[in-house]
Amino acid sequence: MIPFSPTRRQILKTVSSGFGYLAFSSLATIASADEKKSATNPLAPKKSHFAAKAKRVIFLCMRGGPSHVDTFDYKPQLAKDHGKTGSYRGTLLKSPWEFKQHAESGLWISELLPEIATMADDLCLLRSMNTDQPVHPRAMTQMHTGNAQFVRPSLGAWTLYGLGTENDSMPGFISVNPAAGSAQNYGSAFLPAIYQGTKLGNATRGRGRRIGAGNSSDEIPDIKNSRLNSTQQRQQLDLIQALNRDKLKREKEHPGVEGVIESFELAFRMQSAMPTLMNINDENQDTLDLYGIGQGETDSFGRQCLLARRFSEAGVRFVEITHGNWDTHFNMSNTLPNLCGQIDKPIAGLLQDLKRRDMLKDTLVVWAGEFGRTPYAQNGDGRDHNNKGYTTWMAGGGVKGGFSYGATDEHGHEAIVNKMHIHDWHATILHLLGLDHEQLTYRYAGRDFRLTDVYGNVATDIVG
Repeated sequence: MIPFSPTRRQILKTVSSGFGYLAFSSLATIASADEKKSATNPLAPKKSHFAAKAKRVIFLCMRGGPSHVDTFDYKPQLAKDHGKTGSYRGTLLKSPWEFKQHAESGLWISELLPEIATMADDLCLLRSMNTDQPVHPRAMTQMHTGNAQFVRPSLGAWTLYGLGTENDSMPGFISVNPAAGSAQNYGSAFLPAIYQGTKLGNATRGRGRRIGAGNSSDEIPDIKNSRLNSTQQRQQLDLIQALNRDKLKREKEHPGVEGVIESFELAFRMQSAMPTLMNINDENQDTLDLYGIGQGETDSFGRQCLLARRFSEAGVRFVEITHGNWDTHFNMSNTLPNLCGQIDKPIAGLLQDLKRRDMLKDTLVVWAGEFGRTPYAQNGDGRDHNNKGYTTWMAGGGVKGGFSYGATDEHGHEAIVNKMHIHDWHATILHLLGLDHEQLTYRYAGRDFRLTDVYGNVATDIVG
């Protein structure tokens, strides 16, 4: 059975209300013997396996499957064959939007993304992606954990487990606006609970709070205690921790208690650090304009991208932002421009801001959906799921800028050159962080597990 991991909300509530270890008596998390002996703080910075290109990751997750043939994968043959019956099925549908070459590198990018196109020389387009899963939930799970059949730790959790974090007052892994019911995508599974992502907001409309939708620094549930001041909370926590340590002393070894002790201390420190970072009022107008904040459709995602920069700058190891829904089965001609309009300026602003702060060189920015879209039409004005070939991109963090890797066929249906499976994608991200995906393992249930299972090849050609 996979052990349950407490959420930050539960941790903060427990610190605020005074319940001690008993509230978490069933929270058994498994830690390796080496880990328990080697460090008292499991989030302390750790040495990478080899020299890293990137120190941190900002993952821009486009939930729903963006159409690669309408954004980053230029297919002139698809335009020529528009209206014909494809060898796959259905009628081929050309992109309604024009592609142009941009910057010195001459990367082909759609007119839907003019701001991102100005950063073409910093982009590394991965045009030969493929995954095993053709349906959203399973493909999203595989993209995040490497496996769609069993509960596994997420990419962010593996990163935090491998490298630790540089700020002991902040979570090492933050997931902004994840979709409802997607806890596995930022979870730690059998890794110790301290490595799971801290969820901020909810990406599903009408449910939960959308982080970045307002200018309040008060967007984290239970971050404040209305009954006790900081000194009183510290006294209360000291009592709880004394009881926990006494239990640990008696039992000698108890990973669950160890995890709770660390989580409570982090939650206490977060109460002062997190709201300060969430408050963007100290940013100048030039920066706000760069992200499109206060500018209608770009405001919400712009705030989230700015928060990602602030979190990364403060030492958070892995930040994920979710944007959706890119599921364009119909009405694509209206939906896709709206979606692109929401992210275009904020993402370009993020890249520019990181670059001017000299952070892009060691910050790996990743843009990806769980799969792409078919070159043939669906419902007249839409495209179906396509897991056989699609595009993601990376920027900064040691990848080659202005570079295109791999290719799909002439219509964009299937990856045929330098095919990059999701396992290869994970292996490459870990490699850029200085982690060998074959060495980053965790022993659980009698065997060693890793993010890439028994697969994965690093795409060394994209490494700068």
